[in-house]
Amino acid sequence: MSANVAVYRNIYTEDRFKQAYGSEDDAGGSLRLREKLAGRCRCSRRAWLHLLRERVPVFSWLPRYRLKKWILGDTVAGLTVGILHIPQGMAFALLTSVAPIFGLYTSFFPVVLYMMFGTGRHVSTGTFAVVSLMTGSVVEQLVPTPLEMNSSSPEAADFEAQRIGVASAVALLSGIIMLCMFSLQLGFLSTYLSEPIVKAFTSAAAFHVTISQLQSMLGLRLPRHTGAFSLFKTLASVLENLPYTNTAELLISLVCLAALVPVKEINMRYRQRLRTPIPVEILTVIIATGVAYASSLDSTYNIAIVGHIPAGFPSPKMPALHTFPDIVGDTVAITFVGYAVSVSLAMIYADKHGYSIHPNQELLAHGISNTVSSFFTCFPSSATLATTNILESAGGYTQLSGVFTSLVVLIVLLLIGPLFYFLPKAVLACINVTSLRQMFLQFQDLPELWRISKIDFVVWVVTWLSVVVLNVDLGLAIGVVFSMMTVICRTQRAGCTVLGRASNTEIYRPVENHSKCYEVPGVKILTYNGPIYYGNRSFFREEMSRLLGLTPERIRSREKARKALEKRERETAVSTVERGIANTSFSSENEFFKSETAENEVQVVLMDCSSVTFVDVAGARIFTQMCIECQKFGLHVYLSNCNERVLKILTASGLMNYMNPQHIFVTVHDAVMEIQQQKEKPPENTTTVWV
Repeated sequence: MSANVAVYRNIYTEDRFKQAYGSEDDAGGSLRLREKLAGRCRCSRRAWLHLLRERVPVFSWLPRYRLKKWILGDTVAGLTVGILHIPQGMAFALLTSVAPIFGLYTSFFPVVLYMMFGTGRHVSTGTFAVVSLMTGSVVEQLVPTPLEMNSSSPEAADFEAQRIGVASAVALLSGIIMLCMFSLQLGFLSTYLSEPIVKAFTSAAAFHVTISQLQSMLGLRLPRHTGAFSLFKTLASVLENLPYTNTAELLISLVCLAALVPVKEINMRYRQRLRTPIPVEILTVIIATGVAYASSLDSTYNIAIVGHIPAGFPSPKMPALHTFPDIVGDTVAITFVGYAVSVSLAMIYADKHGYSIHPNQELLAHGISNTVSSFFTCFPSSATLATTNILESAGGYTQLSGVFTSLVVLIVLLLIGPLFYFLPKAVLACINVTSLRQMFLQFQDLPELWRISKIDFVVWVVTWLSVVVLNVDLGLAIGVVFSMMTVICRTQRAGCTVLGRASNTEIYRPVENHSKCYEVPGVKILTYNGPIYYGNRSFFREEMSRLLGLTPERIRSREKARKALEKRERETAVSTVERGIANTSFSSENEFFKSETAENEVQVVLMDCSSVTFVDVAGARIFTQMCIECQKFGLHVYLSNCNERVLKILTASGLMNYMNPQHIFVTVHDAVMEIQQQKEKPPENTTTVWV
């Protein structure tokens, strides 16, 4: 059963509506702004406590912590993620081209700091494959790997110190950039990395990670390639050196993959039934270390092992600050990728569990995490896909799970670390590759993306190809630029359509899509579906001219006819004045509708501005120019549904010099009713008697 709606009200122009419902004066706005600023600048104990809870969220959620309800889930989830951090931290350190111990450091300090400053309850921070790969490219460019070096020599220790110095400098500069962005409240910048870009980028980066780990899985000692086409250079180098494959390391890799892949698949398929996932990575690390130690694989078969892992806490150390000029460009890309992935993950789980994320506070949290941890020989960190997913599925509730995660890593740092001396690096390479499962599975989203939006599908493909073919940094830049170009092209070709009225309603829809909506006789109702700015002003003018038939020839001929009519009117007026009576024909606006044009010919252009989100100076000028041309053509121009900012810019640009302010209406229907009432009024010929 359908309900009927009947509304009876006056016809409102913008001026009438403001008089009836607008603010009494504009001074109140500046007064309220002054009061708000004064309130923000006022110092009080309450204000300081509010600021403390806002900037250090641990003081906000910890007092409200539900111990009996949440402690078990946070404990189990934290311990599970901590166990996973150990092998992944060491494995991702290889991607960063630094010693595995620095991956453990990076799995500890950022976790503690994010727990205090972060707003994501289910976010697990630490080493992330894509960020590690990008950082490793910077390290390789500044401190390339020598082909021959004795791992126990003093030169090797100095070489490792140089590498972690560069990686720590990247972390420090990344943290400083995030803190600067926080101070400027630039958290919204992460939105420029859209979901298709992030997914395509991480999926393509997974290929870079896989190819880069082939040499470790095959036991090849090859230099790492960086720059454009690095993936193909690395693949060609691996294929060229296949005859030199270390058979023992190849067998270790195959056995590890045979264990890791099925168990991780079981963890994924039965994650709802398993209280905690099977810790296959740490089990593989323990078993492989034991077998390598018992069989002396490093000396017998010359396999690459992790080597010495110092026990204890790292002492503070200054990063390589002199490298800032060389790393600033790459660090900006690393910062945006790390922040975008972190915020995206945080928002996904926040929406799922019904709480909010503050992007600017996330900038502060990750900025402090990277800045502080860089002084403890850590490389850049961010939220991680695999551990965040496990943290949530294992039953974590709050950031307190980070305490138990960091405790596990701390125990390894203080006590257990040196026991991994004989761990084969091929095992860590296999852990790296198998941790990318979720990134590779993002290809499954392509059919749905094609169905929803062809443009987003093209953005995904272009970003993926750019990252794979060129490089991680350059490919990301191309993806962002291409995505922004698609937005610009869509606003440039927004389209102008003719609206018709559904019979006996106040509803107006495009006539090309609604066969039972008809144009109002004598009125051409147009709507432009986008902003009017310097980039699309020519297209806007072309569309308007096409729909109204405003060719230069027709405008000139119509203007000549109008001038001839005005001349005849003046001659008639002079002759009547000489006889003592002036008959002022066409004295009212409705006379224009009655006499100048035919009944069904377009006499009025009504512009629906509801979809015009903004107008710049160039757009306002072309809009004014179109109004002038319409008047030369003999058309009256009306506006409706203008938002205040658009109307303010149009007014400031001088539009009201060429059109009547009473022709600007609140809705399309108000304008149509006013026009029809003007047309239905009887002619008003006034007579003046001269004495």
